[in-house]
Amino acid sequence: MHISVNGAKLFIDVDGESLKPDGKVMRQKPTVIMVHGGPGGDHTVSKPYFSELTDIAQVIYYDHRGNGRSDTCDETTWNLAQWGDDLKGLCDALGIENPIVIGTSFGGFVTLSYATRHPGHAAGLVLISTAAKVDFECVYNAFERVGGREVRQIAEAYWQKPTTVGRAIYRERCVPLYNHDQSTSTDWLSRAFLKNETALWFNGPSNEHGRMDFRNDLPKIDCPTLVLVGENDPITPPEFSDEIASGLREDCLTYIRFPDCGHGVVADKPDEAMAALRHFIQSI
Repeated sequence: MHISVNGAKLFIDVDGESLKPDGKVMRQKPTVIMVHGGPGGDHTVSKPYFSELTDIAQVIYYDHRGNGRSDTCDETTWNLAQWGDDLKGLCDALGIENPIVIGTSFGGFVTLSYATRHPGHAAGLVLISTAAKVDFECVYNAFERVGGREVRQIAEAYWQKPTTVGRAIYRERCVPLYNHDQSTSTDWLSRAFLKNETALWFNGPSNEHGRMDFRNDLPKIDCPTLVLVGENDPITPPEFSDEIASGLREDCLTYIRFPDCGHGVVADKPDEAMAALRHFIQSI
């Protein structure tokens, strides 16, 4: 279904009920909002993993403007300030108060924009495999560690000057290395509704991807925050999550680094990651 938010029609989907019968009363479950990665991807990358949370929460998925099944909109609105405001606007439109927001990868950038622009709105945040500031040399080094010199060169060529051709090569050679466990299914790549133009607009050190910097605003976040990262993540290396953790208030932070784990934390470490998520949600 679609809902109008800040002048754009955003596609949303819902797993699970908000109110659950519990004896003679109806019990309200917390609302979890999934903020997908990309950019240019869609919410389907979060499925089916996060659907497992429906016994303890209602899970809402949506596609960012310019992504997936949502309105393409003017490319000048493809920016983190707008995407962060859209997340707040989505909550307002649906009447959601105090959500638990889970942002993965690029979705973590959006979540940090939302959380620092609208402090006090979320009941809790989960930041998975993301960054407050991207150091591209660190990314290239990480790709070389997991894939060798040629993979580093492919990654560097795409990020330095994003093109359609370079992106296709990057998806073929680099994206499969996002997961440490190479037996992990990559079916999500075929299922995703992709808009490459959004990625080309945003990606790389010369675009907002390189300019963004939330480090000084991290102390504004005053809600419980869970940070998860894989120690073998090539695209958002653990140094990025270390930096987020160092900028957050200690009394708000839970930080877990998973060994033998790549960018897809929930795919590589499903039992451990889902257990951490469940404990976090139930603690709130």
